[in-house]
Amino acid sequence: HPGSGEPEPAAQLCNWYLQYGDVGFKIQKENELLFHPCKSLARQPQLTPDARCKLVSWLIPIHKHFRLSFECSCLTVNIMDRFLASTPIAADCFQLRGVAALLLACKQVEVCSPSVSHLLSLCCNAFTKEQFFNLECLILLRLNFRLSAPTLAFFLNYFTNCIDARLVMKNNSNESVLKENSGAAKTKPCRNLAQKMCELTLADYAFNKYPPSLTACCALITACELLKTERTTLQLQETHLDTHCAQLVSVQESSACP
Repeated sequence: HPGSGEPEPAAQLCNWYLQYGDVGFKIQKENELLFHPCKSLARQPQLTPDARCKLVSWLIPIHKHFRLSFECSCLTVNIMDRFLASTPIAADCFQLRGVAALLLACKQVEVCSPSVSHLLSLCCNAFTKEQFFNLECLILLRLNFRLSAPTLAFFLNYFTNCIDARLVMKNNSNESVLKENSGAAKTKPCRNLAQKMCELTLADYAFNKYPPSLTACCALITACELLKTERTTLQLQETHLDTHCAQLVSVQESSACP
């Protein structure tokens, strides 16, 4: 309440995020290399980057049709790539593996999941439920039931939330916190454009060699520059994102995929 001497709820939440958000980031960053296959098609003699691109490009509209989150899209591709990195599959089973990965991702991060019958109908009923369930079990076994993974969506949310939090705290210190000028409102266009860029990288196998933290960071920097975001936001982006980007590039170079 104004004049009560208590911090604004938004400012309080942002302060907590600035204090504890880095903990989650560090944990996910440490897990990133364990859950990110750099060359997922290396063991797939029947599959090509073009085939992978077509499948992911087909899956993304399906996610939007079911109104699934961007996190679910990213996790679907991650599950798919990790399975491909461990298990050679026939080209005629590729589409089935994609929808099986989609359902597993939904079960992990969504409240409601599409029915198996609906998913199979999207494949023109070319596969049976038994084939679907068998492949679903095989994916779980190959991944050792470790479905949760650091994704593009997580890192993109982390970077944008950090900028939002710093903007709110900066405005709060100047006693000028206004809903219409909140940090989230200022960075929302950048977040949306960066998410579209990240969405495109999911289908492009050329980006498979880059860790999601680096891709998300670079996408957000590019989005801010393309949209010519106001100077205050850009200054925070330069001090925060550019520092992270330099660190991520350094780590990537030291552990780059051949």
